[in-house]
Parts: sequence; C-alpha cells; structure tokens
Amino acid sequence: MHSDQNFPSAGTPAVSVLIVDDEAGMRSFLQKALGKRFALVEVAGSVEEAEELRKRCHFDLLIVDIKLPGRSGMEWHEALQPGDGSSDVIFMTAYADLETAINALRLGAADFILKPFRLEQMMNAVERCLHRRAISRANFVLQREVEQAFPTSQMIGTSSAITQVQEVIQRVAPTPSAVMIEGESGTGKELAARQLHQLSKRQGAFVPVNCGAIAPDLLEAELFGHTKGAFTGANKARDGLFNFASGGTLFLDEVGEMPLLMQAKLLRALELKAVRPVGSEQETTIDVRIIAATNRDLKEEVAAGRFREDLYYRLNVLSITLPPLRDRKEDIPQLVHHFSAKLSRELGLPAIPFSHDDLLALQHYPWPGNIRELKNLIERCILLSKLPAEYFNEANAASEPASNDCFDGWSLEKLEKYQILRTLEQHQGNKSSAARALGVSRKTLDRKLAAWQAVADTGQPA
Repeated sequence: MHSDQNFPSAGTPAVSVLIVDDEAGMRSFLQKALGKRFALVEVAGSVEEAEELRKRCHFDLLIVDIKLPGRSGMEWHEALQPGDGSSDVIFMTAYADLETAINALRLGAADFILKPFRLEQMMNAVERCLHRRAISRANFVLQREVEQAFPTSQMIGTSSAITQVQEVIQRVAPTPSAVMIEGESGTGKELAARQLHQLSKRQGAFVPVNCGAIAPDLLEAELFGHTKGAFTGANKARDGLFNFASGGTLFLDEVGEMPLLMQAKLLRALELKAVRPVGSEQETTIDVRIIAATNRDLKEEVAAGRFREDLYYRLNVLSITLPPLRDRKEDIPQLVHHFSAKLSRELGLPAIPFSHDDLLALQHYPWPGNIRELKNLIERCILLSKLPAEYFNEANAASEPASNDCFDGWSLEKLEKYQILRTLEQHQGNKSSAARALGVSRKTLDRKLAAWQAVADTGQPA
C-alpha cells in the first residue's frame, strides 16, 4: 500500500462512506484519507459491526475486505441486495483470483481492488462509483420529469378484446416475471410493453431494442456492451443495453428475428442474471425485467428449429396477445379522434372533421397494417386536408384491389413489385423479415429495390 496525494477529487462532501476491514492499520489509513474528502467516514472490523452501523445511518459507499472474521464480505447479503436505498460496494482483498473477482461483481459489487494498492487506485475506484451514482440519480430525476410532462398513453378503446388485455397488463405488471407480447405488426406491442413498465414501478429506464433491425454480428455488442479493441471499430469501451436498462425494463421487440447463436447467449445471461461484454473476461450482474415481443408464431419457429425451445419458455413466463384492429372495430372512432387531435397538434395543422360516413368507411376496411396503418392514414388526411372517407377510398382503390379481376392486365413485373412493397409495409420496412416472408434472400430483395429506385431517380433501369 502506497500513499499518493495526487489523486482526483472523488465527489461531493455530502457522501457517506463505511470502511469494513479487520486490519486496524488499513481502517485508520483509509479513514484518514477519505475523511479529507467526505462528510462522514465510519469504520468497522466485521460484517456484524458494520451492520449495526448501517441500522443507524445510510452509507452511499461501502469499502469492504472480502476476508473478515465471521461472515466474509461476499456473504454480507444485506449490503449486496439492490434496493431504493442500496449502497455501492467496492471489494478489496489480498487473496483473489479471476473467479473470485467475477463472483464479487456478479453479487453486485461496483468495483474490485487487489491489496496492496496505491491510494490513487482506491480514490479512482471511489470516483467511478460516485460518478455512476450521480448519473443514475440524474437519469432518475430526468425520467420522472419526462413522465410527468409526457405521461405514457394508455391503450385506446373500450372493446371487450382490449379491455381483457388491459386487465392482464394490470395484473402482471407488478411482478418481475418475463412477459411475451404476441400480435400482428402494428397492433401496439411496444405501447403494451411501456404500460407494463410504467405500472411495474421499476425505478430504471424502459429500453427498447428491435432485434431484427440490428445486424446479427453487432447484436451481442449492442446488448452486452464491448471493451475497447474488442473488434474493428471498437475505439472505446461501451456499455450495452442491458446496462442502460439496469433496474428497469429491456424490451426485446421482434425477438423471433434473433439468430440462434445469439439466442444461446441471451439465455445464459438471463439464467445467470449477468452479462459479459464482448472482449471481456468479467461478468457484471444485471437487474433487468425482460419483455419480449414478436409477430411470429414462436411455437412454429421452435418446431422448425429456428428458435430455441429453452429460450422460448424462459421468455414466455406470462403471455399477452394483442388483438388485430379488425377484431376491435368498435374502437376505431376513439382511435381516430385520438390520433387526429394528437397529430394535428404535432403538425401544427387543423384537425379533420369526421362525419358518420367517414367512420363507417374506416370501420369497413380490414386494416392489414392495424393501428399503425390507421395512424398513418389519419396523418396523410391532415397533411392533404382530405376527408378520411375520400382519401381512404382513393388509397384503398390504389393499394387494395377488391378482387383478383383488378389484377387483369398487370405485367408479372408489376405484380412482383406490388407484392414486395406490400410485404415490406406489413413488416414495417424490415427487409430481413420481409425477405423471409417472400421466400427470397435479403440480397435478392436489395437488388430489386435498388433497381426500382434507380428507375425512379433517373428514369433508366439500373
């Protein structure tokens, strides 16, 4: 152990610290050094003594030796359990190997230091902890301010189909269990996930990720993070989405698009409640509630070998199925008025007046794109100042032939283009998902789209 006075400032004076070590010299050394920086620095020689101090006072930071008389530092479960008033923990020890360090971090330690150490090393570890704590508190305050200014919208509608969904959400939201949300594209799966998070009262953030929109070779780093130099282009270390969702909810949208290799890594992370950044040998514990969503039939995907059965059951602890809009048409008038008011404010344009005929026309359409398609139609009506029935009839005639007779005279190329663009729209522009639905390769789909774009840009074939 070496003293070094050129260490950085480690936070604000209001921080309280508890040092737990059975060596009197170490306790005295750290108390003296940290006492110059912080308002309260207490010491204890055992877990039992430290726990008595914690009953009388809250400590922001615990610096704990692993090897202690009686209970070891890693057996101090009361201090390691996460909670609203939990403390950050830095473990220190003279007897450690890689497995011990991993276990300490898995238990919830914020940092791990080997004895002997320089004071600068300890102070840097303290500063890292307090910096993370300050960011966490700032994010918490910001999240609450945003939620108060822009409260999460409830699902719109009073139909029996959506009322049943709301009842299930209310019942399962307070639990920590994983939830699988199923339903067609555009039915509002992310909105349902956000409601689950909001009603859960979890303190962390809601972090959504579209598993089908991220390249397979980057998905692991996106979820788990990576170290500096872990792969080409990794110029600095980066936390993963699991870290950003700590204490909150991670929403895995389109989880059925996840590659099999990544499925195995996700399953391991969920079972161990720990993630290992790409390029790192250390794991960090996670406290994250998982909500997954898919528009695929995952039972069929499991049977076809495209989705792991063990991961399916791990994610599908509780299941919520969102009804398509065609099964809740009585909700369409409410949805129309809601989107019209919301979009007119956002666009700065007058709302469209709705007649009885407008609403009847909208209720008679099958809505293959569900609520998303309805919202897009209302936005186009506002932008073009057209009545819904008028614009709807034009759009329907152009994009939804009433019968196969409407295809008479169409060339094979025109039919192909119609089917590809329609499938892309149904899959929200996700090319990989659309290619699978069409039974072609992603490369073939890209080539077709590039050729049509070239014609649109230049008037000449690519």
